[in-house]
Amino acid sequence: MSTQSRVPEVTFKCRVRDESIGGDNPYRWEDKTTADIFGGKKVVLFSLPGAFTPTCSSNHLPRYDELYDEFKAQGVDEVVCLSVNDAFVMFKWGKEQGNKNIFLLPDGNGEFSRKMGMLVDKSNLGFGMRSWRYSMLVNDGVIEKMFVEPDFGDNCPTDPFEVSDADTMLAYLKGTESEGVSEPRKAFVG
Repeated sequence: MSTQSRVPEVTFKCRVRDESIGGDNPYRWEDKTTADIFGGKKVVLFSLPGAFTPTCSSNHLPRYDELYDEFKAQGVDEVVCLSVNDAFVMFKWGKEQGNKNIFLLPDGNGEFSRKMGMLVDKSNLGFGMRSWRYSMLVNDGVIEKMFVEPDFGDNCPTDPFEVSDADTMLAYLKGTESEGVSEPRKAFVG
């Protein structure tokens, strides 16, 4: 991967709280672009196959949330969790998880994941097209480092979770990462 690879240009369909709406559901739709998410910021993004799934719910999201202050101490402006789920699912999952700090980014159409080269078929699990599990450090839209789980491919019989975890990313930020970290297996398309 080139150290000058940029995140793809995508518009995400998000729901944001808006007290002016009132009622039981004070949320409105808001488009957020790649520039809105990554522009002028140091962002850690981790991507996972799906909200409410076992590894994602028991470890992946909670550990990033737990270590949030340590990421901030390393100069990270925002920690983002991306999944090929819609905004409603991401919101409900975050609420159920007690998520306090992580921005849950819905890639409902899988466009960002596809353009990253990380969209895989998980039909063997009844999931359809989903994101492969990975994490990356992005500085002002430029991908500085990626940690991609092994065995990348369609209908993988396992769910590898070895290098996209919060502790690996934090170790990288602190300059204490281990050698042999997995790199992306597909080229980025813009």
